[in-house]
Amino acid sequence: MGETRQESVVVCGTEDILTSLCNSVSRVLTVATQSQIHYSGMVQRITKTCLKPDIGCFVLFDGGFSGLVVLNFSAAAAMELYESYMLNMGMPESALSHSHTSDEVSNIMGELMNQVVGDFTGKVRRELQTNITQNQPKMLVLNKQVVLSVDTQLDEPEVRRVTFYTGKNNIFYLELAIDRTEFIRLRDFAAEAEVNPDEVIAQVHAERNLSQPKPESQQQDDHDALLKSLGM
Repeated sequence: MGETRQESVVVCGTEDILTSLCNSVSRVLTVATQSQIHYSGMVQRITKTCLKPDIGCFVLFDGGFSGLVVLNFSAAAAMELYESYMLNMGMPESALSHSHTSDEVSNIMGELMNQVVGDFTGKVRRELQTNITQNQPKMLVLNKQVVLSVDTQLDEPEVRRVTFYTGKNNIFYLELAIDRTEFIRLRDFAAEAEVNPDEVIAQVHAERNLSQPKPESQQQDDHDALLKSLGM
């Protein structure tokens, strides 16, 4: 009996959490920019996280497990993502910023990271059945000579770096630092389906319209049309 239980144990560790995060990055940015964002099949073990040129962004999370996510963009990668996102949102090209150091670019990159981490925390809640909270992402435009180390209060940190590629093959990097942890499945469960609020609202409106009786004038029109179709 003990052997059967051992065979059925499902363990989710650091690499699984990292893969989930990488999938959130590629999924959110692909949808936001309407271009294909993908990441390397190899991951690096590193000793610390750093904010690097040209744009560094980081966000802390806490709860079921603690950690830090860092994204480091080159100017070319940041501008490609910014421009693609804004054009996809219907912004005319003439209204776009042309400098990666502008506040607008930093704000948009921060918003995209907020969406990425929000997607990731949702998956953690559904798939790992625990909860993590995040702070507001922080963006820094960095000089090429500056590298800042982000210090986190982790007892047994595990740190990874993954290389990402934009649709035009510009490169950016994701770094993740989390406490050493494992999630062990104690029983089988069905992960909650991801809910799209827009679809739920549309469905509620459709059901409400179907359940409401037609106005008396419309009922009379329908009755007359039926009689006419019967030649009466």
